[in-house]
Amino acid sequence: MDIRGKTALITGASRGIGRAIALEFARQGINRVLLVARDSQRLAEVADEIRSLNVEAIPLTIDLSQPIEVSIAVAQAWRDHGPVHILVNCAGVAHQATFLQTRLPQVQQEIATNLIGMYTITRLVARRMVAQREGAIVNVSSLMGKLAAPTMATYSATKFAILGFSQALRGELAAHNVKVITLLPTLTDTDMVRHLQWFRWIMPVSSQQVAETLMVGLKRGSNEILVGWQSHLAVWCNRIAPWIMEKILLLAAPLPRKPQKVYPELRKAG
Repeated sequence: MDIRGKTALITGASRGIGRAIALEFARQGINRVLLVARDSQRLAEVADEIRSLNVEAIPLTIDLSQPIEVSIAVAQAWRDHGPVHILVNCAGVAHQATFLQTRLPQVQQEIATNLIGMYTITRLVARRMVAQREGAIVNVSSLMGKLAAPTMATYSATKFAILGFSQALRGELAAHNVKVITLLPTLTDTDMVRHLQWFRWIMPVSSQQVAETLMVGLKRGSNEILVGWQSHLAVWCNRIAPWIMEKILLLAAPLPRKPQKVYPELRKAG
């Protein structure tokens, strides 16, 4: 796939992987980038970086959890800046906790951003891509969309869902010349993960490495793009011996090594 001269819309573009993809697209000859996120100040900074590369950048401050807001913004962007050829769904949030310590508001936020937000903007853009019979949709999942791990149950659930959503969409939109690609980064050193407890033995990759791997995958026409040799090894091991991979994940997870005193009132009741 050749991105030169095209227009891309990237969500989660104010930081991390989304920002890195936007900048890499600019370096690789994209014509225009629509940058979507909630942080207007950071978006403006990324837009300035892209413009310094002689590429048009349009920051769009949008909350993807608000469907009406998203619908209006996409319609206006299409009217003012022309058709979008590439959609990159990168917006996401992650909360880490053992399942018994999870809180419903955090789970709801993960679902609202990682899934509902992605669905909302994809539905609007995909319809227009089908009408123009051209387009590519990149959904950013995670290695945890292939291998779920303790302390990340609900985050993994959303990333597994993105993988399934992408696979179904790929089949539906192929006849309309719209491609659907899934990007699966391993642990990436971004603002989002710095407050999390990292898994043992995992070597994080940079946002730039993720963006460069995406470009290689797009040029090859790959449907699923894994990032980093550890990801390829983990997925291969899971296919050959899933029970061994599950034990490795349990050992790697940042779980307490002694039983926690959780919900003593339940023990007393028992």
